[in-house]
Amino acid sequence: MPNVAGVLREEIARVARKEIRQNTETLRKMSAQYRRDVADLKRRVAGLERKVALLEKRTVSDAKSTVTEEDAANVRFSPAWLAKHRKKLGLSAVDYGKLVGVSGQTIYNWENGKARPRPAQVAALAAVRKTGKREAAARLEVLNT
Repeated sequence: MPNVAGVLREEIARVARKEIRQNTETLRKMSAQYRRDVADLKRRVAGLERKVALLEKRTVSDAKSTVTEEDAANVRFSPAWLAKHRKKLGLSAVDYGKLVGVSGQTIYNWENGKARPRPAQVAALAAVRKTGKREAAARLEVLNT
């Protein structure tokens, strides 16, 4: 009789292990999926932090190159210079206007002498005056995103 009791005990233990394995299998799979998701999110956060650092660096350099309205009073505006500088940068009037903070039509009017920029806009032009092709393209890329 002890033999039947031992066999029954072993069979109960085997069935219990099998059932526990089945129940924990889904939890194990879900846990593995959550680990993958967390790792993916960590990679994405690291990438976004790098982009933020780059943008902060650009913002700091942009802030350094800004010209105040008092400084703009010493800057002369020339429609011919504006057209020449825009062509040197290889930008359309619309793109150049985005850098300055005005429309493309306003840039055309300034270039043709039909209108003159206000002091705040002259300050923006003075800040753009110091930019090169690469920096202008980088600023436009940031503005377009």
